Amino acid sequence: MSAPNDSPLLPALAILGSVTFLGLGTSWAKQSLFPLVGAQGTTAVRVGFSALLLLLLWRPWRWRLSRHDALRLAAYGVAVGAMNLCFYLALQTIPFGVAVAIEFSGPLAVAVLSSRRPLDFVWVVLAVAGLAVLLPWEPGAGALDPRGVGFALSAAVFWAAYILFGKRVGHLHAGHSVSLGLTVAALVVVPVGVAHAGADLWTPAVLLTGIGVAALSSAIPISLEMVALKRLPQQAFGIMISMEPAVAALLALVLLGEALSLAQWLAIGMIMAASMGCAATAQRRGTRPAAAAGAERRAARAD
Repeated sequence: MSAPNDSPLLPALAILGSVTFLGLGTSWAKQSLFPLVGAQGTTAVRVGFSALLLLLLWRPWRWRLSRHDALRLAAYGVAVGAMNLCFYLALQTIPFGVAVAIEFSGPLAVAVLSSRRPLDFVWVVLAVAGLAVLLPWEPGAGALDPRGVGFALSAAVFWAAYILFGKRVGHLHAGHSVSLGLTVAALVVVPVGVAHAGADLWTPAVLLTGIGVAALSSAIPISLEMVALKRLPQQAFGIMISMEPAVAALLALVLLGEALSLAQWLAIGMIMAASMGCAATAQRRGTRPAAAAGAERRAARAD
């Protein structure tokens, strides 16, 4: 008889819990923090408190850091900060689930461009078709805000950069690189948040909510994904984590009242299918499968 910990249900529930808590944290931020401090202030408190939590957890000053690694970590941290800021700016004007789906095009592009397998280009076509349905080609009722889509696409670019820069510091301990990288990210986004929100950023309501959002978006998902990663192959992890856009869209529907059109649901499904397909056919490459950059991405990502 297998032990309870060997049950295949455990990692599946862990991943479902991870993406659910992440979605809850982002929905809470959009509902409670956006009206008080805007997307910029929300990014500042979320990234700032996540960095503090990880600094206390990993105590990165225990490890030595070379000058070259410090420069790589700086680039990695700037990408993390810009990714979070662009994503929250996108959420101001487009639905949560749509923003996540668009953002997924970044890691998907990295995974596919690092491959030479013809099958992987099927996933490119599928993802591009999904994006073509989502993008606001013609203004009118139901069309997405072009500015919001632009921020979501920028977040996708910075997510791709985050993966590429993360690879360059992959030889470092994960706790070392992520805690220092997120500290750099905080140094990037906190001044932006302060400039935008001013003294409102330091009110007890904002700070307490920011701590809660950071815990829901970082600490809990990281813990759950560590459970899953110990029990699942990386390809399986990538396939299962690809359900994130659908979970985000469902949570946004229930918590934020963001109803999507049938075409938008279809587009999200196409992008999810592309991500799942890419993860399923992933070989050992220089980059990780799409949407599976490891549990540490939960600390770095906003959605």
